[in-house]
Amino acid sequence: MEIRVNNLTVKIFGKKIFSDISFDIKEGEMIAITGKSGCGKTTLLNTLGFIQPPNNGEIFIDKINATKFNDKQKTKFWHEYATFIYQDYGIIEDENVAYNVTLNKATAKNKEVKDILQKVGLGGREKELAVVLSGGEKQRIGIARAILKKASIIYADEPTASLDANNREMVITLLRECSKQGTIVVLATHDERLVQICDKVINM
Repeated sequence: MEIRVNNLTVKIFGKKIFSDISFDIKEGEMIAITGKSGCGKTTLLNTLGFIQPPNNGEIFIDKINATKFNDKQKTKFWHEYATFIYQDYGIIEDENVAYNVTLNKATAKNKEVKDILQKVGLGGREKELAVVLSGGEKQRIGIARAILKKASIIYADEPTASLDANNREMVITLLRECSKQGTIVVLATHDERLVQICDKVINM
């Protein structure tokens, strides 16, 4: 999968957030969107993920102009190709760890889920309620979802924010491993360590 962005512009309530941004992302690349707070990192991430519509410009997914996707096409894209890892984690705290990876009770007991939890450092904890997890552990649940889904694109907003050194390094390693498997990883981040290991940097 490849992404091509042409002259992207976004305004919110009449305020220009960014304008005329163009770049390409190839399969397996890890991209950092960086810049000072309030510069539009998350807005660009959301625009690339078809959550925030652009005012001008185009986004191509595998040479298909996806900018005008209708709701049905967006839902299909999100369901089949994309995974989002956001700062609020998207965790259902009164459900167990395995369910939070699959979001499906029927598949939560699969051996594949146990194997993936082992890979992200949560082995043997599939039956624990998510409410007991630390911030770093919740971030790793988001990555586990992407691995289970075999997502073509991961969109991550500040995935290492507020993590201790060990969790930070584990999350960075897991994201890099996903990209090595062919996943496009798009990160909004101010973490210089994370920026340094990315293939491209978009400085807002």
